[in-house]
Amino acid sequence: TMGNWLVNHWFSATVLAAWLGINIFLFTYYFLFFDLDERYFYTRAILGSTLAWARASAKCLNFNSMLILLPVCRNLLSFLRGTCSCCRRTLRKQLDHNLTFHKLVAYTLALFTAVHTVAHLFNLERYNHSQQATDGSLAAVLSKMHLQGSKQWLNPIHSNQTTVEYVAFTTIPGLTGVIITLALILMVTSSTEFIRRNYYEVFWYTHHLFLIYFAGLLIHGIAGLVRGQTDESMEEVPPHRCAHCLTHKDEDCSHSCYKDPEFGSIPAESWKWVLAPVILYTFERILRVWRARQKVVVTKVIMHPARVLELQMQKKGFRMEVGQYIFVNCPAISLLEWHPFTLTSAPEEDFFSIHVRMAGDWTERLINTFQQQMLEMPRIEVDGPFGTASEDVFQYEVAMLVGAGIGVTPFASILKSIWYKFQQADQTLKTKKIYFYWLCRDTGAFAWFNDLLASLEQKMAESGKADFLTYRLFLTGWDTCIANNVALHFDTTTDTVTGLRHKTIFGRPMWNNEFAAVAAAHTRSVVGVFLCGPGALAKTLQKSCHQHSSLDPRKVKFYFNKENF
Repeated sequence: TMGNWLVNHWFSATVLAAWLGINIFLFTYYFLFFDLDERYFYTRAILGSTLAWARASAKCLNFNSMLILLPVCRNLLSFLRGTCSCCRRTLRKQLDHNLTFHKLVAYTLALFTAVHTVAHLFNLERYNHSQQATDGSLAAVLSKMHLQGSKQWLNPIHSNQTTVEYVAFTTIPGLTGVIITLALILMVTSSTEFIRRNYYEVFWYTHHLFLIYFAGLLIHGIAGLVRGQTDESMEEVPPHRCAHCLTHKDEDCSHSCYKDPEFGSIPAESWKWVLAPVILYTFERILRVWRARQKVVVTKVIMHPARVLELQMQKKGFRMEVGQYIFVNCPAISLLEWHPFTLTSAPEEDFFSIHVRMAGDWTERLINTFQQQMLEMPRIEVDGPFGTASEDVFQYEVAMLVGAGIGVTPFASILKSIWYKFQQADQTLKTKKIYFYWLCRDTGAFAWFNDLLASLEQKMAESGKADFLTYRLFLTGWDTCIANNVALHFDTTTDTVTGLRHKTIFGRPMWNNEFAAVAAAHTRSVVGVFLCGPGALAKTLQKSCHQHSSLDPRKVKFYFNKENF
């Protein structure tokens, strides 16, 4: 299994190892630098090793802040996916891990923020203690040097009445540090799966605190409270030779050591790390705003069973590929909220469509708005389309499509596109076989998709390619009424639940059996496994892909792909 994992994920592992290696290098290098460098000899006399902890974690914070925006530059990712269309699928697949990497970087930011904050709380306490000390120690002497000139202060606390809280809320580094930390805590805690699924609006609004985070980060270090000895002063009064003279002025000190050391601020560097990604993301948002302002015409509204709303739309210059998604905004509901929806139309159609299931306040209000205003359509704004893993479905000879509930939407686009390709007798179609699995809790959810499957069944039978599509529908929730009805009509040619030729299966798929059957039927093929569904199902399918892939490059290989928004 480990061998299969490495074969399928070598590039991901390489990127992860490089990112982890850079973090370890930055932390180790700067920790040793600030812990050993002579310029910070006097600073360490007051702060000790917490200076190194604070500065090393700051470098890692800068590095990860540089990376955090790149995985959510959706236009950039779509462009890269397009330019990589001729690349190996292994390289192209890495773009589908963008949100996983984004979360990993975010958790790392949270970790280094905690280290940086705790280290600076210790630093402030030590600055305060040194300022109040009267024991003639080196830390006490250094803390009184502000009385002798502006260039010579090392301790930013100049009064015995100053508290840690006062510094935290009245200085630029203190106040911006508090604001940055609060923004990060809110963004991370509101990004949990539960919040995103049930309270998307909370996630959406709190995530825009990233603007405050980056604004605070850019000005966090400009006050230069942490200082080190200047290069000129280092040459004149090197600390290894002159430090003892500060506490023992009366002893035999060389003439040069009678001069006090001078100190300068560590220059602010955060802006150098994050400027390029911030500019790139700004252009990304400008492009998205401009594109979203272009007029969208809702041409058809269909209300399917189980309160699933279908919107068919047209927009000038809109071009899509199978499995792509768009962001939708309805100003009548909210001016700021944008929600992602997979396109259910095919590229061959003269419109693009989405299916909306009620899954929260915003979707409920959207469905109600369109039900109540059938004569005067509410205005809709659309941003996209953006690429996903499902774009690559036609790159595989064999494809396994797995949809759970409304997660069937990207595969509606794929199956429609196949229908058109059969109609046009497209000879360039590389895919030879598709296995389609749909898992649903209730029968109502099958209804809106039935017509498409029935049409496909008929078209493929007419084309003499009835074996091209094998689909299996799984009903995971049912009652005794449905079970009795199925038992009574067991011998009919069509299914009692869906009316299709393939019978509905009650219960969940035995994935090991399904993968084993596909592997046996296609011993030398590359099989693409595509999922739009929950994380638990993703883990099961990923495990099955690893177990059933052969290490022999000439034999069957399963590649797992998951939709990520």
